[in-house]
Amino acid sequence: MTEETTPPETATGLDLAGPPQEMYKFLRDHMPVMAVEHEMLTGTSVALHDDVMTVLQNPDIFSSDGAAEIGQVRPLIPLEIDPPDHSKYRKLLDPLFAPRRVAELEAGTRALVNDLIDGVIDDGACNFHDRIAEPLPSQVFLTMFGLPIDRTPEFIELKDGIIRPPVRSKDAKAYRDATGQKIYAVLEAAIAEKKAAPQDDFISQFLDAEVDGHRLTEEDVLDIGYLFFLAGLDTVTASLDCMITHLAQHPDDQQRLVDRPADVPAAVEELLRWESPVAGVVRVATRDTELSGCPIKAGDAVSVNLGSANTDERFWADADKVDFDREVNKHIAFGGGVHRCLGSHLARMELRVALEEWHKRVPSYRLEPGLVPEYTMGLRSVDNLRLVWGD
Repeated sequence: MTEETTPPETATGLDLAGPPQEMYKFLRDHMPVMAVEHEMLTGTSVALHDDVMTVLQNPDIFSSDGAAEIGQVRPLIPLEIDPPDHSKYRKLLDPLFAPRRVAELEAGTRALVNDLIDGVIDDGACNFHDRIAEPLPSQVFLTMFGLPIDRTPEFIELKDGIIRPPVRSKDAKAYRDATGQKIYAVLEAAIAEKKAAPQDDFISQFLDAEVDGHRLTEEDVLDIGYLFFLAGLDTVTASLDCMITHLAQHPDDQQRLVDRPADVPAAVEELLRWESPVAGVVRVATRDTELSGCPIKAGDAVSVNLGSANTDERFWADADKVDFDREVNKHIAFGGGVHRCLGSHLARMELRVALEEWHKRVPSYRLEPGLVPEYTMGLRSVDNLRLVWGD
């Protein structure tokens, strides 16, 4: 295994809250397969694109079963279910996020974005994370899922308690486990409510759904709901944070989206590649194997660095250039293989609509003077994303 060395200083010194691309390059060049010991992972980190794809595309060798430790008491469905059972659940869940279903949500999403912009545009400044990036996907998800929007702050606090626990590393697992129990309680109450009075939402649909002729159990619905709760309340927020942070610091890219809104979809794809807000995912080796000549033992946790794979100059032409004209963009910001994110079509729609409407109504903006964006670890959001516009 590669010998550990000291990583270089990044744009913000050794502060891991800074842009990660320089760190990714150092890992690829010096520690492409590396032993790590962290409160989130004790195992092996993988940085090269080809090694990452090997892990993602071989679930028989690199299993998802038991890979995540995020406060759950049973395997999350479908994230921690390996083939062949995995395909049964994807067959049930994929249609919920099919392009046709997502298209039906676009008009409402566009109206919501404009409502949120209405609330800040006359101020000439806002914390974009608090006022736009967090409420937009939260309200879209909670409406679809069947949880009350007026409890959004409570649900976001629970989600953050899993993804970014506000405690020291040694206490994080206990905090996540306790928070997980609160999320289960929220979902159990919602399931009871939907059983008594079904509505047009995901929870009600799950309670009436079947897989291979068998109705989903309440535990199945809980295990699907737990995953949806975390993913639905965070990943689009983190992606919007990262994209607007980049655009606020690159006025030429920003102006292009104002002048040429038809380029927004390509910009979304390129910024997903460059920023990779979900920086990594974890698998567990089912047998002794190797990656780039480094041994991996059965039972080892293997964390694949999606952000590094998406900026690997061994795979990408002009890997370190943000290029909205990139002709082929097979990024893996949504993961890869059988466990590729099932909500990718919804996420793309929300990101596209948000960027279209924001640049239509706020055509020139910048970071608050003196602000240094601080990226959170793991899922890369920017809580202090304070913008200013106008004179």
